[in-house]
Amino acid sequence: MDDFLAWFRDFAWAGWGILAVGLAALEMLTMDLTLLMLASGALAGGLTALVVPGLWWLQVIVAVVVAVLTLLLLRPTLLDRVRNAPGYRSSLESLVGSSGRATAQIDARGGEAKVSGQVWDARSFDPDVTIAEGHEIEVYGLDGVTLIVYPVRPQGQLGSN
Repeated sequence: MDDFLAWFRDFAWAGWGILAVGLAALEMLTMDLTLLMLASGALAGGLTALVVPGLWWLQVIVAVVVAVLTLLLLRPTLLDRVRNAPGYRSSLESLVGSSGRATAQIDARGGEAKVSGQVWDARSFDPDVTIAEGHEIEVYGLDGVTLIVYPVRPQGQLGSN
């Protein structure tokens, strides 16, 4: 254990670097920019470890301050740029135009549909149309997290899908 602590004390920059690379790699799973900002803090901690290797408390303070500043100042700006880029669609908005199947009766008050492998609350686009369970639907729009749907074919033509 003493050997590990001695190594870590001498090569703390490597530990910070591994943490930064790990957080940046995990960012690829979330795409929320939070872990990337934490990775920048770890990178700053690693750079501090290179400059002042014995002051672990300073390394931690620098890492935390950089992570908090990037989370509060840089992340919102980057998210706005991404969300306002031409052609950007959130994962919910990408459901518009998708097809699925009614898993429960859908009318103007509500219902349920399975779209893209997930079950969603759904409501009929036309208040006069009731969509039977099992009928194929298409997503017209969104109301919060409720899908606004319409039947792909008239009710009498369910077909053999």
